[in-house]
Amino acid sequence: MKYIKIISVAVLFLGVSQMNAQKKTTANTPKKETTQQKPVDNPTKCSNIKEGTFLRTNYPKNLWYMTVKDNVQTEYYNDGKDHIKSSMVFVDDCNYKLIVLEKTEEANRIKVGDVFSNKIAATQDNYIKIQSKVDNEQFDLVLIKAKTK
Repeated sequence: MKYIKIISVAVLFLGVSQMNAQKKTTANTPKKETTQQKPVDNPTKCSNIKEGTFLRTNYPKNLWYMTVKDNVQTEYYNDGKDHIKSSMVFVDDCNYKLIVLEKTEEANRIKVGDVFSNKIAATQDNYIKIQSKVDNEQFDLVLIKAKTK
């Protein structure tokens, strides 16, 4: 019985010392600053898509990148060995159609003459979110405009 009392008193002291240690640690720890995410551009900067080099988020450049110049969009893939070239026809500032003019890889399911309806849904700095529709399928793409040198 004597040992049970000694063990329970020891556990009590151990618990109290742990609580005090945690209080001191939290009191001395500086509070973390909360980082706020920058809001999307308002109004949307749709003109960002009209010229430049674009990458897809989480894709390496050798897997896929795109250039836009003079209303021609060219998507490069397979280390730039293959491409799909499309004409851009703007319906308004934030909506445009892509008409596929040529492609190099025959196995690709996109065909010359396919028409994609694209809408710039949002922008944030150099990021552009595009909703693309072809036939009955819709795709959401997030692109980042590469910095020009």
